[in-house]
Amino acid sequence: MTLGALLDCLASPDAAALPLHCVAPAGLEAWRAGLAPSVAAFLDASGFTAAAQQIRLLPGGEGLAGAVLGLGAGAVTPWSFGGLPTGLPAGSTWRLAAPGHAAEAVLGWGLGAYRYTRFKPAPQAPARLVAPEGTERSRHVAEVTWRVRDLINAPPNLLGPAELAEAVAALAAAHGARCEIIEGQRLQDGFPALAAVGRASPRAPRVAVLEWTAPEAPDGVPLVALCGKGVCFDTGGLDLKPASSMLRMKKDMGGAAILLGLAELVMRLRLPVRLLLLVGAVENAVAGNAFRPLDVLRTRAGLTVEIGNTDAEGRLVLADLLACAAERAPDLLLDCATLTGAARTALGPDLPALFTPDDTLAALLQEAGEAAGDPVWRLPLHADYDSWLDSTVADMNNMSGRPMAGAIIGGLFLRRFVPAGLRWAHFDVYAWNDNNRPGRPEGGEAQALRTLLGALETLFGGIPGPGR
Repeated sequence: MTLGALLDCLASPDAAALPLHCVAPAGLEAWRAGLAPSVAAFLDASGFTAAAQQIRLLPGGEGLAGAVLGLGAGAVTPWSFGGLPTGLPAGSTWRLAAPGHAAEAVLGWGLGAYRYTRFKPAPQAPARLVAPEGTERSRHVAEVTWRVRDLINAPPNLLGPAELAEAVAALAAAHGARCEIIEGQRLQDGFPALAAVGRASPRAPRVAVLEWTAPEAPDGVPLVALCGKGVCFDTGGLDLKPASSMLRMKKDMGGAAILLGLAELVMRLRLPVRLLLLVGAVENAVAGNAFRPLDVLRTRAGLTVEIGNTDAEGRLVLADLLACAAERAPDLLLDCATLTGAARTALGPDLPALFTPDDTLAALLQEAGEAAGDPVWRLPLHADYDSWLDSTVADMNNMSGRPMAGAIIGGLFLRRFVPAGLRWAHFDVYAWNDNNRPGRPEGGEAQALRTLLGALETLFGGIPGPGR
């Protein structure tokens, strides 16, 4: 396993670097006692208390002698280090003065240094960190998160269904995986609901299928299937969104981008699994041939769906993808989508909603999220609401007529396309940071990526090798 090019915020091991001290309030006095009296007095005068994300530069005889970061009294997470790439002098290079929290520091540094620079350069070069040995996993996660964020941040005129499918093909080529792009008549025959969603756009819909098996894994390893909603822009269709609601709709392919990133990490870290990634790449546009409210669509599973609202298109995309993945009887089926505004109303922008009928899987995913500083929150697949999807002319409607429990209704709709007994979880993500915070710059975000990776590592383990 080889790493890609170093992120520009990480320095080579032999780089000249200043010491970075990381101190919690409980250890401040002991650490302060080892400082020169003049430096200790300087810190006292500056009001340094080791509060979370406090940064102070330390003076020395020849200028800058180092810096200290406050860790705060709470748990140390990657966000503890997220402000350092822009909070320390531009272009400076640093080395951790003590070995503790190295994995969190490298990941947080990488996440905090990200900027989308395709059209506008970053205002300054980030401070750089010498990544200690044993932090390769953190570097992998940071690099892949940059790629996920780049995909979500890409303007919709430059990232349509063809370009999103090509991103899957490029990932497959980089890791020796198989990839197939399904379009045209084969798409209409095999993924009819998905094809209907995308047919009004001049940028034709596609399904990208990636398959990979860990080369060192024994026969019969588990199959993990990933299904990503890749709506590259969502106008709402004939149930047109208001202009203000379209301003972030380039991120409606965030679920696909996140699972693309998860697939890359599975292959980079060589988890002992067989991997199936399905990305439904479409654009929900408006034209004379757009699908309509009250249309009845057939799905790959054979179920029929009456359209209650054309802006509930993501679940139609996922319905066909889930049915396709289920045909392979995977050991684990995961889907990820920017599916409902109702999930954001319930949980806000930072907590993806998790749906699964499997209590054990839910507990594992929530524990993985807490451990990774990437939490998710389980919402119920409340069976009493299932009848809200009833239709008088089809097997189901794609919407409920009631203005409540929208995220749950989305999960219940998807559940109809997952065979009973198949281990499945659905993530309803926001995939966006509304403002700048340490480690979380405004724009696209790889929500639940670290949660999912941690859960897969717990479930299936890894294969010893470089960087593991």
